Amino acid sequence: MKVTVLVGGVGGARFLLGVKAALGLPGSTDHEVTAVVNVGDDVWMHGLRICPDLDTCMYTLGGGIDTERGWGHAGETWTVKEELAAYGAEPSWFGLGDKDIATHLVRSRMLRAGFPLSQVTEALCDRWQPGVRLLPASDDRVETHVVIDNPDPDGPDAPPQVAIHFQEWWVRHQAKYPAHRFASVGAEEAKALPAATEAITEADIVLIAPSNPVVSIGTMIQIPGMPQALVGTKAKIVGLSPIVGGKPLRGMADACLSAIGVESSAEGVGRHYGGRGKGGLLDGWLVHTGDTAEIEGAETRAVPLLMTSPEATADMVRAAFDLAGVRP
Repeated sequence: MKVTVLVGGVGGARFLLGVKAALGLPGSTDHEVTAVVNVGDDVWMHGLRICPDLDTCMYTLGGGIDTERGWGHAGETWTVKEELAAYGAEPSWFGLGDKDIATHLVRSRMLRAGFPLSQVTEALCDRWQPGVRLLPASDDRVETHVVIDNPDPDGPDAPPQVAIHFQEWWVRHQAKYPAHRFASVGAEEAKALPAATEAITEADIVLIAPSNPVVSIGTMIQIPGMPQALVGTKAKIVGLSPIVGGKPLRGMADACLSAIGVESSAEGVGRHYGGRGKGGLLDGWLVHTGDTAEIEGAETRAVPLLMTSPEATADMVRAAFDLAGVRP
């Protein structure tokens, strides 16, 4: 069976562990899993190209993730970060571990040599062997920026609002400045990775991981070519709610949802995606036990959605398979 999953960072990576477990990977050779990964969080810092979501999926599936933080290397050290701080080198608010820097160095060198991000990712995965084909949603530069009230409104000729990179809003400011809107810079000129759209159109099932619906899934489906692939696939598209009991499973998705006027609930996100039968994205929508949702044009079921272990997550994946009517 061919399974294609649209994913963001930490939650998406953990969900992919459940997909592998549900399919009996890596032992089974009967199934193929492709993860189409958000690139909107990608950023240049200290001359290095950083791809947080791709790296989190790669490290998690390859057994090298820091499980407590959910991102970065296990057993990481911070010598370079400390030296950068000693020099007063900015940005100081984004920490790069020593091992992580090696990944960024290899990526940046290959990108500057002319290799596209998809080939760079494939080369990096040779070291980690994630057991899942990891594909960036696009080889083109697409970055999420956030429009907020100017944190320094008293400066000379200060505009009332400014646009900053999502990483600065999320990591540096912890989303404390309300977002007025999100902009996918470069998305209009970009195109979806052909291998990613092919994985969607040829899949037996497409899963929407419980990732941030605004800046992870939302960014990907704005890239030209991606909506067309989702509309055109014959596979059922089943999403899993990232909101449980009115709260995000992880992170600050509620801050993103409020910025676009979407209720922070399983039903709110499901209606934001919309039923495929009514021109939206979803054929099926899984919500957590106790939550409810009515999505016109999509079937909804309530099942446990807490990713407490790979096996618990595998049960979520099996519920999605059942809703789509497919059997591994």
